[in-house]
Amino acid sequence: MSNNKDTFVFTRENYILMIIGVAIIFLGYLLMVGGGSEDPTLFNPEIFNKQRLTVSPIVIIIGFIVEIYAIMKKPKTENKSI
Repeated sequence: MSNNKDTFVFTRENYILMIIGVAIIFLGYLLMVGGGSEDPTLFNPEIFNKQRLTVSPIVIIIGFIVEIYAIMKKPKTENKSI
């Protein structure tokens, strides 16, 4: 049993998946932006469209699922026989 202190918890694949997850979450928040009105006394019904109420939260949840998968994914172990 070797005690190697130079090993990392995450591999390159984990970090790539984490970056993809953050990008998906960012995309979800970008989909939520907009629909405001220049005049605060006027109501703009665009704030309640399907993109902001349905699509954007689903994309954000998918991003969090990718993040959880990236954290929980175990690295592939190499079979080294002594």
